[in-house]
Amino acid sequence: MFDFSTVVDRHGTWCTQWDYVADRFGADDLLPFTISDMDFATAPCITEALHQRINHAVFGYSRWKNDEFLAAVAHWFQQRFNSRIDTDTLVYGPSVIYMVSELIRIWSKPGDGIVVHTPAYDAFYNAVQGNDRKVVPVSMQKSATGWMCDMTRLEAELAKPDNTVLLLCSPQNPTGKVWTRDELNIMAELCDRYDVAVISDEIHMDMVWGDHQHTPWNEVAKRKWALLTSGSKSFNIPALTGAYGLIDDDKSRASYLKALKGRDGLSSPSVLALTAHIAAYEQGEAWLDALRAYLENNLHYVAEQLNAAFPQLNWQPPEATYLAWIDLSPLGIDDKSLQKVLIEQQKVAIMPGYTYGVEGQGYVRLNAGCPRSKLEQGVERLIAGIQSLL
Repeated sequence: MFDFSTVVDRHGTWCTQWDYVADRFGADDLLPFTISDMDFATAPCITEALHQRINHAVFGYSRWKNDEFLAAVAHWFQQRFNSRIDTDTLVYGPSVIYMVSELIRIWSKPGDGIVVHTPAYDAFYNAVQGNDRKVVPVSMQKSATGWMCDMTRLEAELAKPDNTVLLLCSPQNPTGKVWTRDELNIMAELCDRYDVAVISDEIHMDMVWGDHQHTPWNEVAKRKWALLTSGSKSFNIPALTGAYGLIDDDKSRASYLKALKGRDGLSSPSVLALTAHIAAYEQGEAWLDALRAYLENNLHYVAEQLNAAFPQLNWQPPEATYLAWIDLSPLGIDDKSLQKVLIEQQKVAIMPGYTYGVEGQGYVRLNAGCPRSKLEQGVERLIAGIQSLL
């Protein structure tokens, strides 16, 4: 019913992943599996809705706080997560990371510690350090059953009075961990006990595989908290900009909106982003489910090929996200040497794990959000690059 196999040429579209790959990797002739957007055209219902809005041909200032947008978000949370949200607490933002940064400024002061599970999405480090706060890492542990958080270590950091915010990634990027409801409840209780605010980035909430279930933070929340997300990852529309969140505390929500509108002048959203979100959340479920099945099969393909070539890896697909977080440490390969081979010989761009902190050393992160034909080339080149160093 939906076609995810046809390759769409993204060259010449000002595309970060394809047209500007040299910015990070130093060469522009690489096959990229890098930044976390996908190579698929968005859902037909979104394209149709955008055409209708464009045909109106008037693009004046718009408002995000309208009944259609609020209802669409509420419908999505109810339909996908069986979660009822209070739309009075809903806010808009140009991006999740903008919202993260603003809430860090509201809920902490310069020099404070922001607790983050590591390895972490690289933009988290930038958002924390760019606001003159300190990243307080809590390293995750890899086990035979998946990734775990040492709750004793987490409590020790949350208990320190200068650590004022927990910046949570749920599901977690880059590990792909899905936090269980029990784990989230423990974190909520600890943050309540030590008066720590929670910022939960849930942008990958729709990309959860198998029997795993995403639990939105609003289902476990206690004290000051915000849930931030967007349809941009799920429906491949990040270039339209636009995100949204739930901020339960009235005073904090008012402070956020004052900064959005007054200080930063960003309260008028992209009308195309609103149009796309409404269409996605009201009509895009069938497309998303088909995409999810395709992506899950892609991740299993990566596992089959890697484990056939290197049985000692025993790599398993992540619990969530279309980002394959691959532990190559059993092979004893130097990270920098591998990157040199991949770029110069294999002509492929795959994110080195150290991008996401010291805990990422020995890993690579491969974006599997693409047609199978492209993924086959990428995995083949990764395997060849590794073999050349063994």
